[in-house]
Amino acid sequence: MIRSANPLAQEPRYELITRVLRSNIRSGTIPEGFVLLEGPIAAVMQTSRVPVQSALRQLLDENLIHRFDGRGYLVGSGAQPVVPLRRDIRDLPLDIPAEVDDALQTRGTWRHVYDQVEEEVASCQIFGEFRIVETELADYLGVSRTVVRDVLARLQERGLIRKSASSHWIAGPLTARTVSEKFQLRSIVEPAALRLAAPHIRYADVETVLDRIGKDPAISSEYLGDALLELCIAQAPNTTLVEMIRSNGLLLSAVDRALIGLGLPRDETTIEQYHTLFDLIARHPIDSAAEYLRDHLSIVARRYLARMKIVAVISETGSFSPYLSPV
Repeated sequence: MIRSANPLAQEPRYELITRVLRSNIRSGTIPEGFVLLEGPIAAVMQTSRVPVQSALRQLLDENLIHRFDGRGYLVGSGAQPVVPLRRDIRDLPLDIPAEVDDALQTRGTWRHVYDQVEEEVASCQIFGEFRIVETELADYLGVSRTVVRDVLARLQERGLIRKSASSHWIAGPLTARTVSEKFQLRSIVEPAALRLAAPHIRYADVETVLDRIGKDPAISSEYLGDALLELCIAQAPNTTLVEMIRSNGLLLSAVDRALIGLGLPRDETTIEQYHTLFDLIARHPIDSAAEYLRDHLSIVARRYLARMKIVAVISETGSFSPYLSPV
């Protein structure tokens, strides 16, 4: 793997983007009420939208931006109403430190392209089985075969792809059995992790999520799922267990985003259940919350399978990245 002398070049790209946006928001360069959109940010940072999405979720968790009745995010906590300021972020005098800019432009390290490939590989699997062609992936990303192999090895480690008998890299298909087994594992390990995490949860953060649910009619189940994982479950003092939970949920989360991208509506029932779950956690009867989480996951699994059936008849073959070849 090609390595840069700049230590920031080894950081995930979304963390660098988060750092730049956070600094400019706090300094006022990106003013309160400014509408942040993924596309213009990706253009400024010379990256794909995937790490930008992760950066915006991080800023949302930090209460530096908030959702509103429109496309994108508004800068500010949302405590007071503001008039959306719709300008191109490329017109602002953003402060991007030289070492961060250098790290963002450094090509070669697998961390810079991994998020994008993970999203594309995971989301295609609902439509069947695909072969990943190494040479085409390298051309598509503009990186070396060495970097591509690092990316593929990481995807294999996280259970998103496998090697076929003929040594081809294969992704998918995502079957009903695969989904059922992943949710079955979730129903076993996530309630257990929540119980372990109870003494370590910062309950003020849970109250903040509850307050946001009440104020933000556009809040997403994806945000609430991320908040449950990061603020509660991931506080369990067992890093192996937490990493297992993260890895098991990768494919499900990516496919869920793909389903929403195809136009499936928000799942209002799931959001209501998250509200109840966070409320139970906030009151600290952790056993009740763990049992409710187990029941919640069973319900989500059934709805997830139903949503998969809706798109099973859709032909999306022409919209996949060029390195993904249907088998």
